[in-house]
Amino acid sequence: MSENNILAIITTKKLRDKVAGGAPIFFADNEEEVEELSSLLARITLAMVHDLENGIKIIVRH
Repeated sequence: MSENNILAIITTKKLRDKVAGGAPIFFADNEEEVEELSSLLARITLAMVHDLENGIKIIVRH
């Protein structure tokens, strides 16, 4: 049985009020930092980055 787990949420500080939940949330200063953080976290956790196309990215282990 395969489980999908959201390991992290990454967004900018200006979207702080748009995210909540049980996964760790990382706030970046700008979009470039969102890209860098999400890429690094995905590599470290052996997971995938999913872009929600609203300024928010999630790291999911499949």
